[in-house]
Amino acid sequence: MSQASFALLTEQDRDTATMRALMFHGPGQISLETVPIPKARSGEVVIRVTLTTICGTDLHILKGEYPVKPGLVIGHEPVGVIHEIGDGVTGYEIGDRVLVGAITPCGQCNFCLGGNWSQCGGAIGGWKFGNTIDGAQAEYLRVPYAQANLAKIPNELTDEQVILLADIASTGISAAESADMQIGDSVAIFAQGPIGLCATAGAKLKGASLIIAVESDPFRTKMARQMGADAVFDFKQHDVVEEIKHITGGRGVDVAIEALGTQGTFENALCVLRPGGTLSSLGVYSGKLSVPMEAFAAGLGDHKIVTTLCPGGKERMRRLIELVRQGRLDLTPLLTHTFPLERITEAYQLFGERREGVIKVAIKP
Repeated sequence: MSQASFALLTEQDRDTATMRALMFHGPGQISLETVPIPKARSGEVVIRVTLTTICGTDLHILKGEYPVKPGLVIGHEPVGVIHEIGDGVTGYEIGDRVLVGAITPCGQCNFCLGGNWSQCGGAIGGWKFGNTIDGAQAEYLRVPYAQANLAKIPNELTDEQVILLADIASTGISAAESADMQIGDSVAIFAQGPIGLCATAGAKLKGASLIIAVESDPFRTKMARQMGADAVFDFKQHDVVEEIKHITGGRGVDVAIEALGTQGTFENALCVLRPGGTLSSLGVYSGKLSVPMEAFAAGLGDHKIVTTLCPGGKERMRRLIELVRQGRLDLTPLLTHTFPLERITEAYQLFGERREGVIKVAIKP
């Protein structure tokens, strides 16, 4: 249904207008269904989604490794066109193209005012789409706290150029920021999935002198070098801890980034750190996570372990858009596959099985 035709509907018709959306009904249970189009309440905006994606976190949800309530539309990486504006939202018009971050902070609570946008209202509270409210794998999406979360997209940029800024770029780049990476630092990045590849790009943006990636997939190895890796070690072929120690002259790296969320990659990241180095963790962990005492120097090695949830809000999105607009960041090579919304369950299967060299799947409603 076009925006123009929707505008001509009566109030009664608007109440019954429908869209297609991917519904989560429990572990291993997703289906494309017809549901009502959401309506903008005070402080909210509804966008017509023009491009979205499937994220690794969506796979964790589907596998039951991260619990969300059944009956929720999932997905959290949206680009779209403003379809309806609620009361109290200013500076935007119907038809504006906007990028919305995966994290949608209110901008008013103590956490937001203290700069912890992703923890809005409490632990992980900034992540709402596909977690606590309906998400972006649908034709329309209601955006909460719209004034704080809508970033206008310059006309010269395509949806594909900015879609990955909503989550994986903001998350991956944040690894270097949270670690307080300095110009000339050495960094090792464990796993070169979408998040890890963006972490590699972020390390380059922050001025790392040596970027070492750990990955076994040949497609992702090639992409890691394209994103800025100076060396890539296959953990199936090498003792990566030994190799990283060797390439750094036995010193270890200044920063290690864990971008997968497994016990093995966490331990190896800690093992390659120099004394006083920082482990920046991006992975979503399930089950227990233990710290190896030898690598941790029994707690006496002056190491730092920091975690980061994707920074959000419109100012974060604006800054990332500027990196793209000025030619400093190009993530379009990571969009290896595109599916229409009608085939999203097929896209999930491809992405989950990592077939055909897939890195990131775009979904066009």
